[in-house]
Amino acid sequence: MRLLARHAIRLLGQENRAGEVASIARGGIRLKATTGYLKLATASVQPVEPEKQVQRKNSPLTDSFGRHHTYLRISLTERCNLRCDYCMPAEGVQLQPKNNLLTTGEILRLARIFVEQGVRKIRLTGGEPTVRRDIVEIVAQMKALPQLEQVGITTNGLVLTRLLLPLQRAGLDNLNISLDTLKRDRFEKITRRKGWERVIAGIDLAVQLGYRPKVNCVLMRDFNEDEICDFVEFTRDRPVDVRFIEYMPFSGNKWHTERLISYKDTLQTIQQSWPDFKALPNGPNDTSKAYAVPGFKGQVGFITSMTEHFCGTCNRLRLTADGNIKVCLFGNKEFSLRDAMRNENVSEEQLVDLIGAAVQRKKKQHAGMLNLSQMENRPMILIGG
Repeated sequence: MRLLARHAIRLLGQENRAGEVASIARGGIRLKATTGYLKLATASVQPVEPEKQVQRKNSPLTDSFGRHHTYLRISLTERCNLRCDYCMPAEGVQLQPKNNLLTTGEILRLARIFVEQGVRKIRLTGGEPTVRRDIVEIVAQMKALPQLEQVGITTNGLVLTRLLLPLQRAGLDNLNISLDTLKRDRFEKITRRKGWERVIAGIDLAVQLGYRPKVNCVLMRDFNEDEICDFVEFTRDRPVDVRFIEYMPFSGNKWHTERLISYKDTLQTIQQSWPDFKALPNGPNDTSKAYAVPGFKGQVGFITSMTEHFCGTCNRLRLTADGNIKVCLFGNKEFSLRDAMRNENVSEEQLVDLIGAAVQRKKKQHAGMLNLSQMENRPMILIGG
C-alpha cells in the first residue's frame, strides 16, 4: 500500500488510553479515527483466479486476513419513524446537527469511490432510509455508477406501498423488510408505534412487483419465540426469505443472554413441526444459513452472529450517516471520511488511502457475546441496519 496508508496503519496501531481520538497526521492534514463505539471477522476464503488474487491483494478493500470487501452498507439518516426497543434506547438518541451528517453529494461521491475500488453491492440503511425525501433520486444515481451491480435497501416497510413502485423504476434491485412479529399488538409494543398492516401490505406489494423480499425477524425470548413456526408458515404461499436474527448487544438495548434464542434452538423448534425442513446451498459470503420446507414458495434463513459467527468470510463495510467508516458491525473504532473529504488539502487518493488504512485495522473476528455486551458501541439506529 502507498506510503500514506502504511503511515496511517502504523499510527492507528498505537492504541489510545481511555478511548481517546487517534489522528493520522501528514503535514497539516489531520484525519480523525474515532474510538468508543466494537470488533469482527474468520473462516475459509473462496479461491479466486491468480490474476484477480493479485488485484485483490493490492486493493485498499482487502484486509490483512485476505478478505476482500465488495459490499458497502450506507446509512442515509439517523432518523426513524419507529422506536424498536432493541434498536433505539427507550429514552431516544441524541441526533446530530445536520451539518455533521453527510450531504447527498458526499454520499454519492463516497459511493463512487468505493465502487471504483471494487464494491459491487450497496445497501441503503438508516435509521429508516425511506424518511429521506430524495431516496428515489439516490437510488437512481447509484444505479448509474458503472460496475455497481446491486442497490438494495433495508426498511421497516411502513411507506413501501407509496414508495416501492418509484424505487423499482429508479432501479432498486432488492429489499430487506424488518418485521419481528405477525401480531398487531406485539408490533405496537416493540416498535412503540402503529403500522403493522402497512408493513404486511408492503411485503405483499413487493412480491406482486416481482421482488423476493427478505423479512428480517429478531428473535427474543419472552417476546416472539412462540411465533417461530408462524413465520415459517408465512413462507408457504409467499416467495419471501424469512431470516431469523440472533438478538445482538448494542448500547441502550439492555441486552442479556436470557433473551437470546440460539440458531440451534430455533432450528430444533422448526423441525418438530416440519421434520423435512432442510438446508439449502449458501454463497461464499452469505451471512444467513438457508433452509426451506419442501414445497413452500419461500425459504428461511438464520443469521447466527452470536453463536456461530461468520467473520472469516465477511465482505461488508459500513458507512455511518455522519461519515465514519465502520469495518465491523461490532467494532468500536471508526474513521471519519467526512472530515477528510471536507478538508481541501486531502486529495481523493489520500481518501482512498484512509479507507485502506481502516480496512487493514479489521480484526480476525469479533469478541464473544459477554464481552460485546460490556463494550461501548453505538445504538443500532446510529450504525445502520
